Amino acid sequence: MSGQQQAVIHSELVEYREGETLCEGYVTWDRRSDGRRPCVLLAHAWDGLNAPIRAKAEEFAALGYVCFAVDVYGKGVRGGVADDNSRLMGPFMEDRALLRRRMVAGFEAALRHPLVDPSRVVVIGYCFGGLCALDLARSAVPGLKAAVSFHGVLVPPRLGPQPAITAKVLILHGWEDPTSSKEDVLAVARELTDAGADWQLHAHGHAMHAFTYPGLHNPEAGLQYHPDAARRTWAAMRAFLDEVFAPR
Repeated sequence: MSGQQQAVIHSELVEYREGETLCEGYVTWDRRSDGRRPCVLLAHAWDGLNAPIRAKAEEFAALGYVCFAVDVYGKGVRGGVADDNSRLMGPFMEDRALLRRRMVAGFEAALRHPLVDPSRVVVIGYCFGGLCALDLARSAVPGLKAAVSFHGVLVPPRLGPQPAITAKVLILHGWEDPTSSKEDVLAVARELTDAGADWQLHAHGHAMHAFTYPGLHNPEAGLQYHPDAARRTWAAMRAFLDEVFAPR
């Protein structure tokens, strides 16, 4: 979807609500094109909607998508990029129903944006955001085309019987990621199969958690940039989106 000319990226902040909580999404697109276009709903890592995820949103915009970066934590609630953000992520890990509501609210806000084609929306997430992406697919919200998880947590929400998952699913996983055990990998494969999902799982040897983050080097904690896995997973995601959005 990218062109030969350099993208002209525009961005804006969009407020929306989940219950009583005010959220503030970051929306960006290439101004060279007019009209509605496919949308990437982007879910942030555990530090919140900070500069790294906004930069990633602009990468998706340069590919020709409207990127709507959701705000799971709420307006102004942000952690530090290099900090322990467990206090922010923890409540959502403990209350996956709350996490689901926040993701559905972000999805619905994206559908209301005038440049978004509501029939062509996918969700993509990194780390905690990968879990968010999978949980939105698990919600079986009508209209979601696909979900992509980059080095995401794989444990299921356990919110009762799982309805059929109609969104296509791509999981991009580092085999040495300590946040997801080998048993978790097998369990999510069984879960998606039982839910009737069209799913793929790409496991990358020697890759740890957060393998797409340049400069990250903390192998003792299982955190390590892996350039080959980063390059391969980005290519796999682009091919997946091309298939999802291909005219029928």
